[in-house]
Amino acid sequence: MLVLGLETSCDETGVALFDTRRGLVAHALHSQVRLHAAYGGVVPEIASRDHVRCLLPLVQKVLSEAKTERVDAIAYTAGPGLVGALMIAGGLASGLGLAWQCPVIPVHHMEGHLLAPMLEEEAPEFPFLALLVSGGHTMLVLAKALGDYQLLGTTLDDAVGEAFDKCAKLLGLGYPGGAALARLAEGGDASTYAFPRPMVNRPGLDFSFSGLKTAVMLQVKQISDGGALESAIADIAASFQRAAVDTLVSRTLKAAAQVGAKRIVVAGGVGANLLLRQQLAASFDGRVYYPRLEYCTDNGAMIAVAGALRLGDAVDATEIRAAARWSLESLRPPVAA
Repeated sequence: MLVLGLETSCDETGVALFDTRRGLVAHALHSQVRLHAAYGGVVPEIASRDHVRCLLPLVQKVLSEAKTERVDAIAYTAGPGLVGALMIAGGLASGLGLAWQCPVIPVHHMEGHLLAPMLEEEAPEFPFLALLVSGGHTMLVLAKALGDYQLLGTTLDDAVGEAFDKCAKLLGLGYPGGAALARLAEGGDASTYAFPRPMVNRPGLDFSFSGLKTAVMLQVKQISDGGALESAIADIAASFQRAAVDTLVSRTLKAAAQVGAKRIVVAGGVGANLLLRQQLAASFDGRVYYPRLEYCTDNGAMIAVAGALRLGDAVDATEIRAAARWSLESLRPPVAA
């Protein structure tokens, strides 16, 4: 079956075609970064309008590349995310589902990230421990089976991707600056500043990054008062990144030991961070799985593959679902198609 995946949960418009026999057939992605950079963050109304402008042309482009005029099923991100943005994909999925008389499947955005490594030739088998890290989420999830998820830990304040972006802004790297901070850190000395590793010595598996962000802010202010910030920003970036990654790795290894995990999946935008990949590979005795870099950020391919695995969960095409919040633990194993 050929499944069309639509992603419009935030500031990326993603479309992809996934064949249940051949795998990913075609995909396209449009980023709104330049639109939101002037505001220092995502503006929901601008995001929704740009999805309206881009989504259908991207669908047409993907269908053209795949040399097909219609599909067998349509999957779209139904949440969590910006409700106005989610409605764009939901509305188009509904319209196309009615026109083509095909199933329409609402997909959980974070389950899409969790399943993104299924796009690779060597896909992970259940059960596995998932570290989901992005601008909006930092979560440790025990994935016992498809749709059977146990939340082990989450962030109590800032998500790690948000902390990267905010610290990048403090260093004058613009928005979004997480990737720029990681590149800058490559030329810095991570031992220069002793930033805290929040929560690592506390019980449980939750995260907190607000204290780390505050420590960076105070260090930047102290150096700025002396007029030497420009020469110090690479070292600050490297020290911050090492503290953030040490925190993620420490909690992930603790969770893996508690549940006896032999496989770890890392997904979400921060999953592209090279230091995080290196640290986990060096510290974990089992196998670590990642989606390729282009599927770490929000994309239509992860929604298409999630929809393909949930073909039995189709809803009435006239029903458009859009949820700002949606617990991953509320999901259930898919209904047989």
